[in-house]
Amino acid sequence: MKLPGEGADAPRSEAVGLRSALADLATLTKPRIGTFVWYAGLVGGALAQPGAVDWWRCAEAGLWILLLGAGASAFNQVLERDTDRRMERTAQRPLPAGRVRVRDALLFGAALAGAGTLGLALRFNVLAALLGLATLVGYALVYTPMKRVSSLNTVIGALPGAMPPLVGYAALAGSVEGWAYWLFGLLFVWQFPHFMAIAWLWRHDYARAGLRMLPSTPEGERQAGRQALVHGLLLLPIAILPALHGQAGGLFAAVALALSMVYAGTAAAFAWRQTSVRARVLLYTSLAYLPVVFALPLIRPLVDCYPFF
Repeated sequence: MKLPGEGADAPRSEAVGLRSALADLATLTKPRIGTFVWYAGLVGGALAQPGAVDWWRCAEAGLWILLLGAGASAFNQVLERDTDRRMERTAQRPLPAGRVRVRDALLFGAALAGAGTLGLALRFNVLAALLGLATLVGYALVYTPMKRVSSLNTVIGALPGAMPPLVGYAALAGSVEGWAYWLFGLLFVWQFPHFMAIAWLWRHDYARAGLRMLPSTPEGERQAGRQALVHGLLLLPIAILPALHGQAGGLFAAVALALSMVYAGTAAAFAWRQTSVRARVLLYTSLAYLPVVFALPLIRPLVDCYPFF
């Protein structure tokens, strides 16, 4: 005779297993990065519309770009599963930990990338789809394997890393011009201090895995500080370019420049002396800086006020 509640553990166990499997698939997409990819695509789409902004269309473009980025992240983790297994911060990811099979991760990544590419092509235009596909190829098939070969991988990886707002702009405008180049340039340069802080904090992990990140190479720790400072200073003129070209006003330039000076200041402190505290301050400043500066062109009073340049 079956007692009340007997056998109830099986459905519960299946539910827990399903939630765990879904969580592992979500981890393959690097959701924190995906959130910013969506935001960057949305901002690019919004700046492609000189008049009233169709926010739903911008959000949709960001979604397809997010799916492409998620697929690229899954492919990246497939290719790096062996090195991830040797690093403390990545050893428990689904693939190195054995919770997800390589075949399943590849199929999942292909489904995401295919959906993102088709969505951009069918719902927007072929240019956006091609730019998105180029981003995926550059990230997964060029940057990822280059991390084992040369510390220049950071430069190569910054190119696909800067593409989401460009793709969003192309999706809504059907071309690439104006604000799209500023967003791309700002995001490209921003990545260097940001990544130097991360790579310095985890330099021993990268060295143990055989990845050629600058701080994990001989003399690389000091060079990482200098790289962070040079690119932090480079952001200062980039920040005011829209005002210099008549796309934005003096108030926009003043706010963007002030924020960039704060970011450059934390990069300078890290360049002066590399410590865990200074690297973390630089990292957290970078994470706060970018979404705020990306939002500035969407604040019409900042953009429309009379330029003083």
